[in-house]
Amino acid sequence: QVQLVESGGGLVQDGGSLRLSCAASGRTFSNYAMAWFRQAPGKEREVVAAVAAVNWNGGRTYYADSVKGRFTISKDNAKNTMYLQMGSLKPEDTAVYYCAARAGTNAYTVYIKEADFGSWGQGTQVTVSS
Repeated sequence: QVQLVESGGGLVQDGGSLRLSCAASGRTFSNYAMAWFRQAPGKEREVVAAVAAVNWNGGRTYYADSVKGRFTISKDNAKNTMYLQMGSLKPEDTAVYYCAARAGTNAYTVYIKEADFGSWGQGTQVTVSS
């Protein structure tokens, strides 16, 4: 299993921006499909965005309807890091954000279910104040 460490969370005002990072250990980061999930208090964890192992030119991504047009997921295989650029943040985006990775994937498939992923980070808190 790959080890994942998130960073970049914090407190931001309504309409602000943040960039989350997910640093991964291991030598075969390019073989991992990855995703960002979030869990708000009292709610189930939900997928926010996902990216296939092979993601040339920003393709092969998925976004939840609630974040489309505001969030961008990217994967830098050379740096073993995945990012979530979040813009136009809203109070309802407040949650703990988790990154997840899946090995042994079809290189071009985007996975979006929790059960698809075997490695998880510890989470980073994002709070959007109104």
